[in-house]
Amino acid sequence: ANHARATWLKAASASLIGFGVVIALAALPATAGPTEFMVDLVLGPIDRAANAADPETRLLRAICGGLLVGWGTMLWLLVDRLLPRDPALVRSLILPGIGIWFVVDSLGSIAAGAPLNAALNVAFLLAFVLPLWRPGHAARA
Repeated sequence: ANHARATWLKAASASLIGFGVVIALAALPATAGPTEFMVDLVLGPIDRAANAADPETRLLRAICGGLLVGWGTMLWLLVDRLLPRDPALVRSLILPGIGIWFVVDSLGSIAAGAPLNAALNVAFLLAFVLPLWRPGHAARA
C-alpha cells in the first residue's frame, strides 16, 4: 500500500518540479514561451499578448520557479526517505503545507482575475491529498 502511495506522491512531486523548471526558465525571454502561453490560457484570451520581459517579472519568475523546484524536491525526499519509516509523520508534514499553498494561491489567483488557475490548483491539491487523506490507505486512482 505504501509503495502505491509513494509512486503517486513522487509523480506529483516530479510534476511540481517540472512546473517550477518551466517557470524558472521564463526568467529568460528566449525560453519564456511556455509560461507566457500558460498565462494567456489562464487569463485569456489566447492571443500571445502575455509578454512580461520587464526585469521585475523575470525576477519573480526565477524566484517562484526556484521555490517550486525546491518544494517539489523536498516533498520527493520526504516520500522517498521518510514515508517507508513513518507514514503518519509524512502525512502530518505534507498536508498542512499543501492546504496552505492551495488557499493562498487560489485566493491570490482569484484576486488577480485568474479563477481558472484556482480551479487548476485542485489537480495539484488532489495529487497530494488523495494518497495521504487516510493514513492506512494508498490512493485508488
